[in-house]
Amino acid sequence: MPKHIEFDTAKPYYKGSVQNLYSVVGDPDSLVSETSLGGSVFDVGTIFEIAGSDTARAGFRQLIYTSLQDPDKWVDMDTYIKQHWGTDYFENWPDMKDMLDSVKLTGLKTHHQGMINREDGELFDDSFPSELSNLTLIKKYTIHKPDPLTFMNAHLYDYEKYYGNDQFVIPLEIIVRFGVTSGSSILRKFNAMGDAGKQAYLAELGLTNDLVPWQTFGIPRTDLTTKYEPEDRAMTKQEALLVSGIGGQKFKEVLTRGILAAFMAHRIFNKMGLNLWDLKWELAKDGQDLVFVDTLDTDSVRATLVSNVEGRNYIVNFNKQAMRDYYIVVHDEWYAAVNKTKKEAAETGEKFTEILKRGQEQGLYPETPVVDPEFMTIQEDKYALIKDFIMDHGSGDGHEQEVADIAKREVEYFLNSKNKELYQKLCAID
Repeated sequence: MPKHIEFDTAKPYYKGSVQNLYSVVGDPDSLVSETSLGGSVFDVGTIFEIAGSDTARAGFRQLIYTSLQDPDKWVDMDTYIKQHWGTDYFENWPDMKDMLDSVKLTGLKTHHQGMINREDGELFDDSFPSELSNLTLIKKYTIHKPDPLTFMNAHLYDYEKYYGNDQFVIPLEIIVRFGVTSGSSILRKFNAMGDAGKQAYLAELGLTNDLVPWQTFGIPRTDLTTKYEPEDRAMTKQEALLVSGIGGQKFKEVLTRGILAAFMAHRIFNKMGLNLWDLKWELAKDGQDLVFVDTLDTDSVRATLVSNVEGRNYIVNFNKQAMRDYYIVVHDEWYAAVNKTKKEAAETGEKFTEILKRGQEQGLYPETPVVDPEFMTIQEDKYALIKDFIMDHGSGDGHEQEVADIAKREVEYFLNSKNKELYQKLCAID
């Protein structure tokens, strides 16, 4: 008997920049996520919309989370891992092997309960309706936010409330990196450091060589940021353990599960002909269980391919990084204003978006740009291709040429922009 979901759209449980959440009639422990067309970059809020992105992102979320949950999808994962990261991977990292053996029996727990058909509310827990929907049923977890406090000129956050609690979203973003892109936050941070700081940072990441754009790691690495402070703040693993509120063994399990889940995502993108560079997870504590929450879609990762145009190879992003590159290259003055106001906010404690808006009203900073229709069409075609991939059950068959054609169009667009040299610096790899 199909299950049908009713939810109240009149009063959203939460209204965000890229999704809305609604309460479920008769089920206080669940929520309906409605993915929007909106997009956000640089933490400035929704500043563009891409047609088709809402259903493509929800569909990819369904593909990823049902794969994580399904033990059958994990049966041959050790073979895939050895093919890409070495036959001795599990000998070097036995904790990962122990966890994978467990996941082969149970899958990974997530808050994802299925896609809801917009037409009649039918729930598809492990498959897809005939037309992709932007509605997803999820289990609800409590979100606590750390309390801000100030000591002299220091702006601090108190995480005491997390300790001894349960059924809450852990206040961390767990980033798994397979390499370094030109727009990576860890590369920007590394380049701004002195020699001593660089060595300490490499040690924290478990690396020995300097970070350079488009470098792949021998094995995936993790780093962590805050989740509920005004801006994401990078932390050492030691600080993240203390902030998490879950204790050392559970924290270690969070990192292990995050890497395993990243391997699953890597394999799915690989079937599309794309290379996954990094992604981020959020997890909740549910008794003794750790549960993957939030979303994982093409906007929350960096996935790329290489396109050869005019004799040079360029990295093309099939994710939100393409929009970041657009603003950096085509609207560089506005991007500079965003960075300037972020620095000011770090000194004053005020939200940088408020400083930016005030400066725009005073004529000090450029208005938020409108995206060029030609570039927007390229992004819309990417999402249409992703939807075709999803409805082909993630087989990846028959889409290689379409991916290559879209990639070439994007490279040619940037090469005809005012900042061609900047684009080449960001994305050319030879």
